[in-house]
Amino acid sequence: MLSSYAKNEWITITAIGLLLTVASVVVGWWWLALLILPVTAALLAFFRDPNRKTPSQRGAMIAPADGRVSSIHQVEHFKPFEGPATCIRIFLSVLDVHINRSPCHGHVTTITHKPGDHKNALNPTSAETNESNLIVLVHPIRRHPLAAVRQVAGLLARTIACGVNEGDVVQRGQRIGMIKLGSTTELYLPADLDPKAAIQQGQMVYAGITVVATVTSKDLAEDKPASAEPESQPATSQAAPEPARSATK
Repeated sequence: MLSSYAKNEWITITAIGLLLTVASVVVGWWWLALLILPVTAALLAFFRDPNRKTPSQRGAMIAPADGRVSSIHQVEHFKPFEGPATCIRIFLSVLDVHINRSPCHGHVTTITHKPGDHKNALNPTSAETNESNLIVLVHPIRRHPLAAVRQVAGLLARTIACGVNEGDVVQRGQRIGMIKLGSTTELYLPADLDPKAAIQQGQMVYAGITVVATVTSKDLAEDKPASAEPESQPATSQAAPEPARSATK
C-alpha cells in the first residue's frame, strides 16, 4: 500500500520507471531495463504505508513515527502546554516508513507550521532550526493538553504533509501526515500527566504499534480504551481531513 500523501510522487516515479524500462527494451538494452526496475521499486518503497494494529492499553502513548529514538529529555517550558514537558525524539532514516500517526485519542486544537532550515537530521541543531509542523492534541471533553507531535523536515525531506485539520478528533494510531524521505519526529507529553518513558534512547520504534510512554492521569484512565485501526483503511475523524496539506520549501 502506497501513501495517498505522496500520490503525485509515486505516480510520477512509476510512470518514469515504466517509460525508461520500455525504452530500454525497445533499443535492446535489457541490462538497463533490469537495473531500472529495482531502482523504481526502491524509490516507491519510500512511500509505503502499511496497515498497523494499535494497542488498546489505557494510558499508553504510541510512537508517532517509525525510527530510532535519538533523545528522551525534559523541556522546562513547552509553550503549547504552558509548562514543562517530556520530549521523545525519533530519527527517521530513508529506509523507515514515513507515515506519522497520532499517539493518543484527542482533539486537534492547533496546527502550527514554522519555516526554517533544511539541515541534515543527524545535526544536533537541526531539530531546533529546521522547518517544522506542530500538531497539538487536547482531551476531547476536558480540553487539557494530552500530547503534541512535531514533524521536522531534514536535508532530503523537504516536504511535510499534514493530513488533519484543526478541530478534528483523531484516534490513537490514526494517520495524521507524512514527512517524505529522512527526517525527525518529536512527541511532547505534558509533565502534569506524569509521563513515564517505556523505551530507551537508541531503541527502534514503530508508528501506531510501539508504546513509547505511559501516563497515569486520572482523566485519561476514565476515557474509553482506544480501538485498533481498521486493516482496510485509515481511521477517520469527526471532520474528514483534506487528502493532505503540504508545506514544500
